[in-house]
Amino acid sequence: DATRAQGEPEHLEDRVKTLSPAALVAKRFFRSKLSMVGLVTLIVLFLFSFLGPVIYNKWDQNEADRSGMSLEDIRVVNYVDSEGNAQQAYEYMVATSDSLNSNALPGGDHILGTDENGYDVFSRLMYGGRISLTLGFVVVILQSLFGVILGGLAGYFGKWVDMLIMRISDIFACIPTLPIMLIISFVLQGRQVDAMTRLYVILAMLSLLGWAGVARMVRGQILSLREQEFMMAAEATGLSFGRKLFRHLLPNVLPQLIVSMTLGLGNVILTEATLGYLGLGVPAEYATWGNMINVLTKPVGVWGQYPFQWVPTGICIVLAVLAFNFVGDGLRDAFDPKMKR
Repeated sequence: DATRAQGEPEHLEDRVKTLSPAALVAKRFFRSKLSMVGLVTLIVLFLFSFLGPVIYNKWDQNEADRSGMSLEDIRVVNYVDSEGNAQQAYEYMVATSDSLNSNALPGGDHILGTDENGYDVFSRLMYGGRISLTLGFVVVILQSLFGVILGGLAGYFGKWVDMLIMRISDIFACIPTLPIMLIISFVLQGRQVDAMTRLYVILAMLSLLGWAGVARMVRGQILSLREQEFMMAAEATGLSFGRKLFRHLLPNVLPQLIVSMTLGLGNVILTEATLGYLGLGVPAEYATWGNMINVLTKPVGVWGQYPFQWVPTGICIVLAVLAFNFVGDGLRDAFDPKMKR
């Protein structure tokens, strides 16, 4: 400070604020308007799905409204008219209020009405978001875990290990995911497997069929990184295999892995929605966004008459997929070292 007071020029590095890599990535990400739109949308969807049922707890996801009126009995009585002729007439009808209030229009008791089973559509929309979003995250995490382990081993060891793992990944990459999932779901439905077991099987199969792309990406990155100078220095210092892989190689693959996971979330949600739309996903007693749009498989007059049963669900699916893609694109640009500061 004394030298500056005497009129000496300050150095350039004193005036330039150097950002850390994490701060630079965050700056690039938050500078993108689409990324911010996607992030805000995801926050709203998560709050709606996980905190919404706590606030709006009037109806459970599998609690049917039985306040509807139904005519159970029509009795016929015989009588003689004034001219002496025998006649028959309907005496009265017995009405009960213990039947399903199905396909009710939106109103005070049901914000979005009810479906054909008497379930509150608004409550199921929130509970459905819980399962669909959680399923997407769990599947993507498991896919990434398998892909990182196998891709890391293939890229680090090379030779026959690389050949074996890559041929296995080629086999899994050639398996058509959606037809296989349709077959498995149809078999589970035919065997009348309970809802939670069916959900776990779908989760496991989606994870098993989706790791090949992650493994190839990780393997390619590690093949490039292991020839860098810092890895040669790690070899010279005699670090163990675990420290070299988990302390030096995989952290450098993390940015690309995060982008891949973010973009893959939308695909998992769409796959679950497709299975639910075809009636082969999670049973109706457990709400998901997929089985809520199953009404679209019915005749046009049915779903055209009750748009409140599927339009809000379709909007949530579209918003979730778009938001994940926007966030993934923003992360990809933020991690790109060629981007300007």
